[in-house]
Amino acid sequence: MNEDWNTSTTAAECRPPLTADLTGAELLRWYWTLDELTGLARTMGVARHGGKAALTARLAAALDGLPLPTAPARRRPAAAQLAEPVNGDTVIPVGQRCSQVLRRFFIEAIGPGFHFDVFMRDFIAQNPGRTLADAVAHWHATRPDADRPREIEEQFEFNRFTSAWHRQNPAGTRGQALEAWYAHRALPKPPSGG
Repeated sequence: MNEDWNTSTTAAECRPPLTADLTGAELLRWYWTLDELTGLARTMGVARHGGKAALTARLAAALDGLPLPTAPARRRPAAAQLAEPVNGDTVIPVGQRCSQVLRRFFIEAIGPGFHFDVFMRDFIAQNPGRTLADAVAHWHATRPDADRPREIEEQFEFNRFTSAWHRQNPAGTRGQALEAWYAHRALPKPPSGG
């Protein structure tokens, strides 16, 4: 990721319109929102489901006339979700999401500092059959790891950018960060490996 957040530099290039006339390489040079990519996929008849990285790969292949990477299987229909009232003995069902019902329970059980982090999202998704009391214990057991700084995953490019921008500009405002983000995403991506 480009670590130079200086927005006073103007790019010699302008981001092209996102159309089926682009090449796959040109598509990959620029930042596109998921909504933009989904719109192009709809126009081109390319499968739109899956994550942003998978959709980008399918679009790049389609633009270059190459075989499309296999689209991920569609999600199964939503499983039945827990409804209130819930308590510590409530068993987590298969397919349970991090819902508002669970959020209210965990805030009551853990306190107002509770939030669904990667540890809790994974616990809920990967532990059907366990209880909400087990999830509360898991929350407390993972706090030392949760307090350590973590690398933000690549698909969350906006979050990665703003986090790095705020580290370099600790007195900067949210508005300034957004302005820097819009300038950043209007530039071509740096070459891979560079």
